[in-house]
Amino acid sequence: MISTNQPQFMKHDSGKCMVSLVDPAFTLGVGAILTFGAHKYAINNWQLVPDITRYKDAAYRHFLAYLSGELIDPESGLPHLDHLATNIMFLRYFEHGDGVLPKEQ
Repeated sequence: MISTNQPQFMKHDSGKCMVSLVDPAFTLGVGAILTFGAHKYAINNWQLVPDITRYKDAAYRHFLAYLSGELIDPESGLPHLDHLATNIMFLRYFEHGDGVLPKEQ
């Protein structure tokens, strides 16, 4: 005979980050920029930058282009905001990811 006294499901995940709330289009946008960069340079080439100021400058250029009304980057054909988000991800990685900050010149 099979017991009907099954234990109640439990999962201790309250207070944990709800990653499912991130808009998939945002994640796909960053993925598209990373794919473009992997084809142009190499996979994860961005991690080899000797000076993170390059990413600060790139983020700022993409934001300025967006603010001036240009939605799509002419070189990649992808949204400036996706380029901006990707550059912010790079900066976040170096600031909090592996703890190694390339020097700023």
